[in-house]
Amino acid sequence: MPRLCFISEFDGTGFSGFQSQENGRAVQDVLESALAELYKEKIRLTGCSRTDAGVHARCHLSHADVPFVIPEDKFPLAMNALLPDDVAVKRAFYVKDDFSARFSITGKRYIYRIYVSPTRDPFLDRYAYYCPVMPDIEAMKQAAKAFAGEHDFRAFCAAGGSQKTYVRRLHEVSVRAFGEDPLQIEIEVKGEAFLYNMVRIIAGTLLYVGQGKIPVDGIGEVIEKGDRSLAGKTLAAKGLTLEEVYFDEQSARSQPIFP
Repeated sequence: MPRLCFISEFDGTGFSGFQSQENGRAVQDVLESALAELYKEKIRLTGCSRTDAGVHARCHLSHADVPFVIPEDKFPLAMNALLPDDVAVKRAFYVKDDFSARFSITGKRYIYRIYVSPTRDPFLDRYAYYCPVMPDIEAMKQAAKAFAGEHDFRAFCAAGGSQKTYVRRLHEVSVRAFGEDPLQIEIEVKGEAFLYNMVRIIAGTLLYVGQGKIPVDGIGEVIEKGDRSLAGKTLAAKGLTLEEVYFDEQSARSQPIFP
């Protein structure tokens, strides 16, 4: 059977996460339902990330073994005609049989969004965390540098995860701000793999730095002590978006089926 890989994006507001579950509306269930209607048989999907309830994605990678070939440029159109408004397939490509959307990727890039304003903004509030008081952006930028590298990140992991180790490697954590009234803050996190709620806790910790609750040079101590209570709070899921998934598409692709 051909193995098809595709990139989807979704507004996570109405979902209980990506992974299928007994209770709750999952992105995987919605995509598999569309696949079943398209191919007229049950298709099992493997995704690159579970994502928590309420988390969004601009680039979520999945693969499935399908019973017949649909041209790569036609597949997104066919799927999107069957999908609800809050999820869409952006593009598709056929891959080798040993490619896995879960195990063949080399990293991910997330952005956590915060907006600062005296009052809530209904147009931003769906996708960003509301902060009524201006934090120290420069302090947040300086503190973010301490996260890069391979560390034991147990202080940045929520209870309930299934990890066997807390060691993870982050390539970069950065903070940028733009706009006025409201000011918008983006915390970008690039890494190989992540713990449960890790990015949301990193974002909460940097916000605490900006609010003076954690010193600028205090991140290293939080990492070293591994104490969850020393880090910031877990910020709301709505501010987090999976922006990019890293993988070698050129080597993953199978021989083109269509010229």
